[in-house]
Amino acid sequence: MTNAWRRASLGALLGMLGCLMHSTPAHAQTTPTPPQESMSDAWWTGPMLANSAETLPPGHFLFEPYLYDVRHAHTSTFGSNTYMLYGLANRLSIGMIPVIGYNQVSHGPNSSSIGVGDWTLQAQYRLTEFRQGSWMPTTAILLQETLPTGKYDQLGNRPGDGMGSGTYTTTLWLNSQMYWWLPNGRILRTRFNISKSFSRSARVRGVSVYGTDEGFRGRVKPGNGFFADLAFEYSLTQRWVLATDFTYSHNSNTRLAGLDFVDPGNVLVPQNVRSNSGSSTSFGVAPAIEYNWSPAIGVLLGTRVIFGGRNSSGSVTPAVAINYVY
Repeated sequence: MTNAWRRASLGALLGMLGCLMHSTPAHAQTTPTPPQESMSDAWWTGPMLANSAETLPPGHFLFEPYLYDVRHAHTSTFGSNTYMLYGLANRLSIGMIPVIGYNQVSHGPNSSSIGVGDWTLQAQYRLTEFRQGSWMPTTAILLQETLPTGKYDQLGNRPGDGMGSGTYTTTLWLNSQMYWWLPNGRILRTRFNISKSFSRSARVRGVSVYGTDEGFRGRVKPGNGFFADLAFEYSLTQRWVLATDFTYSHNSNTRLAGLDFVDPGNVLVPQNVRSNSGSSTSFGVAPAIEYNWSPAIGVLLGTRVIFGGRNSSGSVTPAVAINYVY
């Protein structure tokens, strides 16, 4: 299954790159046949994963709720994260991403109820803007701060209640977006985003998302992360769009240290605990289809597939999202 997905992903990527290599920006097509699709006639919701490099006009809002099911070998996480963005000033958008979820576990108790995950605050500043006939893409700097609002330790006999990391995480993104006109006149929109994240340490007590037991007391320091996303959107018609993300992620070693209070015969005996997760690497692909009722509202249906790599497990995540701008 994994090899088949990898071959399919590579084939899709090579096919899209082939289209890209045979396309040219609008200024180089002096006698387009058939006529080029205009940018105003192409409607988009955006691909499943890649952030937009655009910012909202001052006073405008974007509301985009996602519903998803992250399926691992022995767990399934039903969740929702919602992008709530506002155009604060020219070139500057701010917003937040609230997260909720519910864990279903095959070998243990499920979450006791729907819980709150780690929420994110963000601000994006646009550096450049794409103009038809130019090779300069739209680019932006995005700063995110993820807050430890989700439960992560003192889980007792309900480890499925763990929804967060317990740490503050700062993520810096460089986002870019470009438009290409294919030989058939249709638009191929591309996004290429990279990010670096930095997490602080956190106190851990008892049963936690880090695999500790009831007697543990200590601290955890997640490793820094790197993420890259190359996304393609093909304007099939004005309303219908085909999209695919190709992702790569690398996370550095997570360190856990503390004392585990063992109780043999009602006598507490502290044991030193030191563990390192090692670095992890994974690749992913997220094909999707978009339908747009108007330039302001559309729906996306897609599936993210993460291939298990070094110190990481695979997952499949079907998702649906609605994108509304006003």
